[in-house]
Amino acid sequence: MSRIRIKNFGPIRNGYTENGGWMDVKKVTVFIGNQGSGKSTAAKLISTLSWIEKAMVKGVLKEDELNTYNRFQKTLSYQKINNYLRPDTEIEFDGKAYTLFFVNGAFRATKAPANGYVLPKIMYVPAERNFLSVVDRPDRLKDLPSPLFTFLDEYDRARNVFWEGLDLPINKAQFRYDKQNKIAHINDHGYEVRLSEASSGFQSTIPLYLVTKYLTEWLDQDEDSSVKANSIEEQRKIEIEIKRLMDDPKLSPDVRQESLRQLSARRKPACLINIVEETEQNLFPTSQRSVLFELLRYNNRKAENKLIMTTHSPYIINYLTLAVQAHKIKSAVKDETQKNKIAEIVPLEATLAPEDLVIYELNEETGTIIKLEDYNGLPSDENYLNERLGETNELFTKLQEIEKGWR
Repeated sequence: MSRIRIKNFGPIRNGYTENGGWMDVKKVTVFIGNQGSGKSTAAKLISTLSWIEKAMVKGVLKEDELNTYNRFQKTLSYQKINNYLRPDTEIEFDGKAYTLFFVNGAFRATKAPANGYVLPKIMYVPAERNFLSVVDRPDRLKDLPSPLFTFLDEYDRARNVFWEGLDLPINKAQFRYDKQNKIAHINDHGYEVRLSEASSGFQSTIPLYLVTKYLTEWLDQDEDSSVKANSIEEQRKIEIEIKRLMDDPKLSPDVRQESLRQLSARRKPACLINIVEETEQNLFPTSQRSVLFELLRYNNRKAENKLIMTTHSPYIINYLTLAVQAHKIKSAVKDETQKNKIAEIVPLEATLAPEDLVIYELNEETGTIIKLEDYNGLPSDENYLNERLGETNELFTKLQEIEKGWR
């Protein structure tokens, strides 16, 4: 488990108010809060620092390449959070391979004493993903933001893998991809439309679902157990060996290609860090539940996988509560009939251990972060999102009182 401390960075000012400011990044980490409170800021910073740690493990990035304000700022520009830096910014990221610091305007890194690091595939799923669905040929789009361009690259691979047809987790619909014309289609209850003509919920969900499924299953293919055992030093040795092969004029092209293939297999990522903005985007509550359970199911495929989400939806929090409660009951019962009843509510592969979930609530007015409390491992319903639902009832009561007074 990694952890992060953020202070005076963009909308996040005082940061997390407990544990010395350190927030745990667990198997499932959720950020909730109003617009401008820093949910995406926190998620993007975790993504960036995880990438820096990975690049250092692979030996393609050295500490002295980021040891100035401008160079670290340039790295943050990929996610367009570079202008969030301030003179009093404090950022610390405690990973399994490195501890990264940005304090007093300078970046530094120290090697972690214990190496339980597993090379991840880091996928940032931006809220703008539906932009890739509203046009028939997203590959022709120019000047896309870097995260969206990277996501499009993976989405394009996923479409080509699942082109023949893929059942979707909402509406019993099916995805199909016309590889020749590069156009995605949706078959919904017997009629087929282009994805660009489909509902906004499909346009948001399909890129997210396809990329998550594709990357998870790709990481499961031809898994080499030596990948997990690779130390930081071993990863660096692989990079050095790749460079030697590329520079050796005596090697024939065939020998070089085969050697590179074998080395590349050894440095293949072994887990997925899936960072999803607005999981619920444009979805009816029951569809939110279906998509969330699919994300949890794929996240559970490997112990090292992580799912990080931002959300405005109280339903997402409530469905996470269902997943936790289902896990607790599943762990206690042995009767298959009872487990089948649980699966009718929450797929058994999508249940979530309470210790694997953490929810942080961000406040746009104070710039602070608090951890959502839990009761017996279940997320508290006393949170910002549910409070807004309760506020509606209070406002309706006030209107009724006005109506009585007027009459």
